[in-house]
Amino acid sequence: MTDWESCPAVENVPGRVSGASVFSGTRVPVAALFENLASGATVEEFLDWFPGVEEWQVRAVLEHGANSLRVPA
Repeated sequence: MTDWESCPAVENVPGRVSGASVFSGTRVPVAALFENLASGATVEEFLDWFPGVEEWQVRAVLEHGANSLRVPA
């Protein structure tokens, strides 16, 4: 499980979207990005479908997710 607390593009607000990790300033769950990408959507399509999310946020989430999978040297 990824720790999103250190990612500036993500926030967790108790009571908002059941406490799910969301893109900061939105109600869009981070999980929606991964679900859409897994279904074949592009980042550009995701941004079109969720206009409150900014490209830098998507890039930050993808980078943070990738970094969380790296094995420490």
